[in-house]
Amino acid sequence: MKALLSVYDKTGIVEFSSKLVSAGYDLISTGGTHNTIFQEGGLPVKQVSEVTGSPEILDGRVKTLHPVIYAGLLARRDSQGHLDELTKHGIDPIDLVAVNLYPFVATISKPDVTMDEALENIDIGGPTMLRAAAKNYPSVVVVVDPSDYDWVADKISAGGLSLEERRSLAAKAFHHVSTYDAAVTSYLTPDPEKEEGLPAGLTLSLTKVAGLRYGENPHQQGALYVSVGDTPVGIARAKQLHGRELSYNNLMDADAAWRTVCDFDDPTVAVIKHANPCGLASHQDQAEAYKRAYEGDSVSAFGGIVGYNRIVTAAAAEAMGPVFYEVVVAPGYEPEALEVLKRKRNLRILSADPGAGGLTYDLRPITGGLLVQTPDAIDEDPADWQTVTNRAPSQAELADLAFAWKAVKHIKSNAIVFAKDLALVGMGAGQPNRVVSVHLSGRAAGEKSKGSVLASDAFFPFPDNIELAAEAGVIAIVQPGGSIRDEEVIEAANQNGLAMVFTGVRHFRH
Repeated sequence: MKALLSVYDKTGIVEFSSKLVSAGYDLISTGGTHNTIFQEGGLPVKQVSEVTGSPEILDGRVKTLHPVIYAGLLARRDSQGHLDELTKHGIDPIDLVAVNLYPFVATISKPDVTMDEALENIDIGGPTMLRAAAKNYPSVVVVVDPSDYDWVADKISAGGLSLEERRSLAAKAFHHVSTYDAAVTSYLTPDPEKEEGLPAGLTLSLTKVAGLRYGENPHQQGALYVSVGDTPVGIARAKQLHGRELSYNNLMDADAAWRTVCDFDDPTVAVIKHANPCGLASHQDQAEAYKRAYEGDSVSAFGGIVGYNRIVTAAAAEAMGPVFYEVVVAPGYEPEALEVLKRKRNLRILSADPGAGGLTYDLRPITGGLLVQTPDAIDEDPADWQTVTNRAPSQAELADLAFAWKAVKHIKSNAIVFAKDLALVGMGAGQPNRVVSVHLSGRAAGEKSKGSVLASDAFFPFPDNIELAAEAGVIAIVQPGGSIRDEEVIEAANQNGLAMVFTGVRHFRH
């Protein structure tokens, strides 16, 4: 019996090789792996070039790509014709392959990586050997993960692997290769922000990192997957520091909290309920920012998720004390803050690395396919907004309008936000018409709507929205503009003494 070993990650390879030798295997290997097995392990091992009769060439780019290797891997042991051909050409079957690949993902993750470096770390022989061995899994054991070495060696020593175990290892090998290829494809695909249009093909490869008790509802299965090769930031890569197991809905809401606060430059706190911010505030004093976010909708805050875009202070943690929350997420925590928060036995505490993270595209499944778009990320400067009313917003109003404009982007359309003193005081989300969202925002804000500003994620189709906002006490409005009734809407704003600016940008979030 023969085993072919060619690994970049040498973890455990000497011990695995030793067990294979004890089980009666002859070892074949390539350059670095051969040196490790022979010099460190003192084990008998042949170079691939000794088996093929061909030297490694092109700086090692070509060493295993040879008919002797692939005939030994691909020959079916239940085909007498295949076996006769091997005998005719003096080729021995290869019964086990252990391969892991060049570190392409680690290489391209370096900030100063060049294209030449990336290309040199695209493995060719490794994936080919894995595919050949996995295709012939009834006859060839294929091992791609060093964590499988021990149990595979134990099974071999005890008489061999079952067909189902071989199949499982083959599936793992094909997944590893497809993940690797997806990372290469993603890296070489032009950036949609720099090239016109989305790519003709999109390759995704996801790896399961956690099982969940269930999905949105108990009768649904759920799990967390990550895209291999993505920058390790965001909720999917967050560290859980305390609390109960995270649920599907916890992760959805935590992601909404993290996306929201990361969109703000100033210290900001968000309180999320059902993926919408019900509370949001910016303030240099973090505890004050939390207080204002909580007071945005103290009723809905119960059982919500809290997000911070700064390291959580002890004062902010203390301020959270009286309220039950499911999750808190932040880039970090002061030791005293962590101690305070851990008093809540069931509170899930997450630490996430700042940054956009995630996939390059926004993906939405539909029956039979996927809708794909680039993320809703665009640089906007309030100085470029167009004042369309007789009265221009004051500097204080403009600051609140800029805050409200960022907030409304994270709320389900038809989205309306009332904001005052850089805090959300009322919002309406997910309504079939915009005037209902204005009404809900005013009702939630109550007396706090007096002197507030309003942001709308899309244009106002009728002036009744403006009239209702004015009745609630709104003094300034930010919206995209672009309705055929813009003039009527502007006139309604002028009649009620409101300032209104057009951004020229829409932020629907369906």
